[in-house]
Amino acid sequence: MIIPVILSGGSGTRLWPLSRAMYPKQLLDLSGEKTMLQETVLRLVAADDIGPLYCICNESHRFLVAEQLHAINADIGEIVLEPKGRNTAPAAAIAALLVEEKYPGATMLLLPADHVIRDTLAFGVAVAAGKCAAEKGELVTFGIVPSSAETGYGYIRASVPAEGAVGAYRVQEFVEKPDKQRAEHYLASGDYFWNSGIFLFKAETYLLELEARAPAIVAACREALQKAVKDLDFLRLDSAAFSASPSDSIDYAVMEKTTRAALVPLDAGWNDVGAWSALWDVQERDDAGNVKRGDVLVHDVKNCYIHATSRLVAAVGLDGHIIVETADAVLVASRDRVQDVKVLVEELKKRGRDEVETHRRVYRPWGTYETVDFSDRFKVKRITVNPGAALSLQKHHYRAEHWVVVKGVAQVTLGEKKITLSEDQSTYIPVGEYHRLENTGNTPLELIEVQSGSYLGEDDIVRVDDRYGRQ
Repeated sequence: MIIPVILSGGSGTRLWPLSRAMYPKQLLDLSGEKTMLQETVLRLVAADDIGPLYCICNESHRFLVAEQLHAINADIGEIVLEPKGRNTAPAAAIAALLVEEKYPGATMLLLPADHVIRDTLAFGVAVAAGKCAAEKGELVTFGIVPSSAETGYGYIRASVPAEGAVGAYRVQEFVEKPDKQRAEHYLASGDYFWNSGIFLFKAETYLLELEARAPAIVAACREALQKAVKDLDFLRLDSAAFSASPSDSIDYAVMEKTTRAALVPLDAGWNDVGAWSALWDVQERDDAGNVKRGDVLVHDVKNCYIHATSRLVAAVGLDGHIIVETADAVLVASRDRVQDVKVLVEELKKRGRDEVETHRRVYRPWGTYETVDFSDRFKVKRITVNPGAALSLQKHHYRAEHWVVVKGVAQVTLGEKKITLSEDQSTYIPVGEYHRLENTGNTPLELIEVQSGSYLGEDDIVRVDDRYGRQ
């Protein structure tokens, strides 16, 4: 049996402003109708003997991840919450320990949640070859057959067939991102492949190899699991134990040191969507070479990627540019400079700007809220509560709130009272009063919230009771 393990801990900062810390690229529908996480799971139908999936994700994304997996009826074995990112080697160790305990002898297929693979049939064939090699004790990585002299990827040299493993090659060398001249040499030789970051191996084999080379990682992960707690539908790792693990990748911790590393070529329309230019590469373009998403109007524009989310974006006389518009930020860049978006993100972090963390629309386990207007002493939000959902019972030290229902029916707890509000009705929540908002109906509840007070930060929330287990 193959147990798929989805690694969904990344932040995708190079796809800002669409991808943000609290809503990263794997949770967005960047390359199709489904999100990248969902597409990663759905392509598993091309492989045989697939068991329940395990997903390792940032605890801040847990409700979004669970919602997206449930939306496609994924067979979920466990959603594991990382309290802190420690790179791929510890994440794989956690998965391996869980898999080996429940499915002894099973192989694990590790998949980043944010890759595009167009040819699912070719993907399934490669996985089958990888499984044969893994069952013979190999640690398999999938090498992308290169289509160009790409300088943005690491390479793997593998030209000697792996003994007894049909379709697999012995890994001879891992190579860091090369310059253009060296990348052209790699392409011409036919012996080098792009490093995909996709792996297949027996859980027990990986743990043995990792323990021999990085025992501190295995020890920390064992302790983090021993002290882990079940939290609703999630497995929450012990924060102190997991954070004590060295941070390392599977490549550095194991693959570059082991004698068991094998490579299976993968030629399946792969792209890691590491920058906006990659989305231009993988999506259908018009006769002028443009990718246009949303409300876009152009004149004399060529070879551009233009993405509008909340308003009309118009462009004239451009060639080879990226334009991405969101409700609170607009990015304009030359297509050959999009790797530098991360420089802008770092500057936003230094300035303490919210735009690097969240969108104007923020997702919560109960629904969403969107800031419509704000100033020093007031803030206006549009709140949507899903059917059957409820906000926590809470109070605020510094702000009062006024709620006006615009759609649906709200049940409001206000101190010791419970009141029902229909459309066009409102209520006032004084500073310090305990309150809760619930949608007991079958349709979304929408309301306008007006906050006023000396401090309007989201951290001014004192929760007394919360059905989603938040502090």
